[in-house]
Amino acid sequence: MESKETRFMQLIEEHKGMLFKICRIYQDDEADRDDLMQEMVLQLWLAFDSFQGKSKFSSWMYRVALNTAIVFFKKQKRRPDSEQLPERLDHLEAQEFDTEKEEQLALFYKALKQLGKVERALIFLYMEDQSYEDIALNLGITVINVRVRLNRTKNKLKDIIKSMNYEYR
Repeated sequence: MESKETRFMQLIEEHKGMLFKICRIYQDDEADRDDLMQEMVLQLWLAFDSFQGKSKFSSWMYRVALNTAIVFFKKQKRRPDSEQLPERLDHLEAQEFDTEKEEQLALFYKALKQLGKVERALIFLYMEDQSYEDIALNLGITVINVRVRLNRTKNKLKDIIKSMNYEYR
């Protein structure tokens, strides 16, 4: 039987892309992104026993990680003790992108920062291929509201990117 730590590390590894995206959306500075990543993983570890499997792990993880990102700089920064987290967390590495894609992503994330928090969350969940029902559940709004707001947000994002003198192909 696998240990709690082993299961946690497997789930974090499977969904680390989501964490990297949240860090990228909510933090500009690389050091701040690293701090936020550490804080999100700490909060996920501390809350891991509360995951009951009633929803997808990725949905639960998103809620915990997003809440952590939003309050990260509102609270006094806490540095986790190395003993609180599984030691193997140091081995999580960022996904690598080619230069052109990295430039496109940088522009995209710069444009995302001009959106409101709910709009960013909508785009993020949409990018994670969440169903409208799951997005509605995560954000506490109706499915119809998700459809309307997502459409408006995508158009707003396109306009922001166009105003930055870049056209999507």
